[in-house]
This record gives sequence, structure tokens and C-alpha cells, in this order.
Amino acid sequence: MFIHETVLLQQTVDAVVTNKDGIYLDCTLGGGGHSALLLEKLTSEGRVLGLDQDETALENARNRFEATGRFEAVRSNFRDLDRVLDDRGIAGIDGAIYDLGVSSPQLDEADRGFSYHQQAPLDMRMDRRATLTAADVVNSYDKDELTRIILEYGEERWAQRIAQFIVDAREAQPLQTTEDLVTVIKQAIPSGVRREGGHPARKTFQAIRIEVNDELGALQESLQKVVDRLTPGGRIAVITFHSLEDRIVKNFFQVEAKGCVCPPGFPVCVCGKSPKLKILTRKPILADEPELNRNRRARSAKLRVAERIER
Repeated sequence: MFIHETVLLQQTVDAVVTNKDGIYLDCTLGGGGHSALLLEKLTSEGRVLGLDQDETALENARNRFEATGRFEAVRSNFRDLDRVLDDRGIAGIDGAIYDLGVSSPQLDEADRGFSYHQQAPLDMRMDRRATLTAADVVNSYDKDELTRIILEYGEERWAQRIAQFIVDAREAQPLQTTEDLVTVIKQAIPSGVRREGGHPARKTFQAIRIEVNDELGALQESLQKVVDRLTPGGRIAVITFHSLEDRIVKNFFQVEAKGCVCPPGFPVCVCGKSPKLKILTRKPILADEPELNRNRRARSAKLRVAERIER
């Protein structure tokens, strides 16, 4: 059973539903929390498409929702949402929801390799049809590339030292399991620092997971595509869990809300770019105290919402 407590559930669905007869994308289906509430709020004419790369999540959603006749689960990366819509003859949608990161059931499945708490092969693929694994990254990337990934995607200040320890360790034998990698990371980070709080492998695991799944590239590509498919008044809601994702969403919204990208000194606009979005959350929506007490994952969640303006 794919069970996952959805963060900021009510706030997100309330913010995105403007047309109860409309078509909505749940771009990160996961445990189906957003899809369930969307279906509850929509009329019999409303429709929800749920995208996910994880077959377990898709099967769970099919069992729960497809009997409604208003829901379809689609195995797809959200970066390919334009193809999903085109295949179904859908020109425009009324809203889209993104709940980024790894879902709890994926972390709980030890053999997926996402968790630094459980012994497993170094995998970390959200879509098991993909070829690149975490083992490929740690055993084949050179020191400079490992440093860049761990520093940029993990925001880990010990990135260079961790990368060097990984390279040194794999010369003796390849790193094959999560335990192998955790051991190397612990050796790389000074003991005094390791006691400062948080698991020492958390940031490096995050970085490698982002690299394996090209999460940031997929997000940027998907945001542009979804905005171009929103009908006027349609909304996009994005929940992020770390600063890299939040920065991408915030900057994207700002650029699409500004329109003109001509240099400030130009007397008239020559780029011809008009605003596409109106930002509805100048500051991100955060979980309230009851949700924080109920769900630790909500502590880092930020919700941003924007609305498509007239074309």
C-alpha cells in the first residue's frame, strides 16, 4: 500500500481550483493526496490526470480513483507533460500541482537506495526504467564533478573532502551499497562537525539523488511547459522542500510575471515578451502549527502559487 501524508494539502488544492468543471494535472501523484481532494472538489465534469514515474504509486491511484471515470494515472516524468496532454487531445488545463522531492513510501522501500538509514543497493532512480544509478555516479564521476554536484545540489560545505574520500575509497573497491557510501561520508566529515546535528550523509544523498533523476532540469523544463498550457485564470501551485527548488520556482514566477526582458536603458520594449503570470504568493505559504506537530516533513515545505493571465 502506497501511504503518504500530503503536506499543505488543503491550502494547495484550495489555491489551484478555480474552475470546478476543469482539467487538472497532479504532476507528482505520489500517494494521491492531492488527486483525492481535487476529485472531491470538482464536479462530475471535472477531470484529473496524475503523473508519476513510480509504478507502485500509479497502481495505487488506479485502484483508488479510476472507478470515478474522472481520473487517469499516467507513467511519465512531469517534464513530458506536453506529450501527455497532446496524446489525449488536451490543449489547455485549468491548474497544476507539484509536490516535489521523494515520497515517504519510496524512502521506506529499502531496495530503492534513497535512505541513508537503510542498507540497500546504490540506486536512487525514481523511474526504474532509467539507466543512470547512484552507483554509477559515485563510481564513475571524477572528483571535480562529484564536488560540484555535492556542493551545488547538496549545499554541503565539506563537498570537496567528501568527493576526495569517495574517489580514494572506490580505488580499493567500488561503492555498491548505501552503507558503503555512508561510511565514506562519515570518514570525510570531521567528528566534531558530525555531532552538530542532522545525519552527516543527508546532503550528499540529496545531491546524488538530484543528479540521478535530473530533478532540477526536469523542474525548469516542466514549469515552462505547464505555464504555456494553462488557460487564462488557471493556476500553478508548487510545494518545495529545499532552497534549490524554491529558488528555481521563485525566480521562474518572477521572470514570467515581469514579461519584458529588455535592458533597463532601452527607451521602448523590443523583445516583445509580455507577462504570463500573476504571482499570488509574494511570500510562500508555510504549514501551520498543528500540521508541523503532526508531520515533521512539513517543517521545510514552502508553497508558491501563480495565476495565468490573459494571453
